[in-house]
Amino acid sequence: MSATATPLIILAAGGTAGHVFPAEALGRELLGRGCLVALITDQRGGARGEFLVGADTYRIQAGGLAGKGVAARLRGGVELAFGTWQARRLLARLRPAAVIGFGGYASVPTMVAASLGGHRTALHEQNAVLGRANRLLAGRVSRIATSFADCQAIPERSVGHVVHTGMPVRAAVLAMRERPYVPPVEDGTIRLMVVGGSQGARVFSEVVPAAIGMLPESLRGRLAIVQQCRPEDLEAATAAYRTGGIAAELKSFFDDIPERLAAAHLLIARSGASTVAETLAVGRPAILVPYPHAIDDHQSFNAHAVAEAGGGWLMPQEGFTAPALAARLESLLSVPATLELAAAAARAVGRPDAAFRLADMVMDLINRGGDAQPGRPN
Repeated sequence: MSATATPLIILAAGGTAGHVFPAEALGRELLGRGCLVALITDQRGGARGEFLVGADTYRIQAGGLAGKGVAARLRGGVELAFGTWQARRLLARLRPAAVIGFGGYASVPTMVAASLGGHRTALHEQNAVLGRANRLLAGRVSRIATSFADCQAIPERSVGHVVHTGMPVRAAVLAMRERPYVPPVEDGTIRLMVVGGSQGARVFSEVVPAAIGMLPESLRGRLAIVQQCRPEDLEAATAAYRTGGIAAELKSFFDDIPERLAAAHLLIARSGASTVAETLAVGRPAILVPYPHAIDDHQSFNAHAVAEAGGGWLMPQEGFTAPALAARLESLLSVPATLELAAAAARAVGRPDAAFRLADMVMDLINRGGDAQPGRPN
């Protein structure tokens, strides 16, 4: 590609929101800088529909290897090999200026192909511990961008390649950042938001209504609850709230999460990367319950980072019982100043400029070349 040609940046991400959202945020920033952007993903990513207006989407084969039986791992290995071959042909045709991976097994074929093809490469890690796919790829890339200032499991040989950019979030979330946190007033409504993510939300449907029912009437009667439930749990959770005379709006999906997050006095949620990043970007206090079966327990690392910053409270699932949650809620909701301090702490560590910083890293990679001295953590 000539020096005057418009650079094409390839983003490699799977179909889950945790990988696609930051890729989309970076893509939007790069398009705004006059770059061309394309996404290489697997079938799940393609099923998401339009990735980003102005960006092409390409699908390749991808297969996972972790935690599977022998036959499934062999099949996954064949899929990865075929996907790598597909990606090499695609990259040879597209001739990108750089290829940026966002983790997950779906990014592996593209990133391996980019490395083999001599393309400039970088990774973005959404969690506070480097994921297995990114760990596999770390030695092949020139930059590793992290969402957290302290990211675990980075290979020693790659530490010098780390740049702390933060976790890019959706534009709709960033728009809520300037909405100030207003703590609940005496005898006023307390807005509680409960989201469980795509995995493991059932425990919230079982524990939260029971915990709310244990609160003193002086608090319980002030609560307005918004809760995401699995479709199969909606009926039981609705009945539990109705029995306790508690005002609650329950759905399996909310399409206005940013607005509802900004309106919340307190969030109860899993600690996936997207949830944590969006909560910090808006600046809202949260009780975080890590999904206990997450690979490498990365959600616990995410929650610990928030708790250490003073932006929320970690409750491991084994201790997330109705009595324990009721006690925690009563102590927090009875002292609004505690919530206000946590909201301020959360906002202080949020990185609203993460997409901008990540785009800066990409442009530096292009301009200085893959062998230039990499950036340092901030």
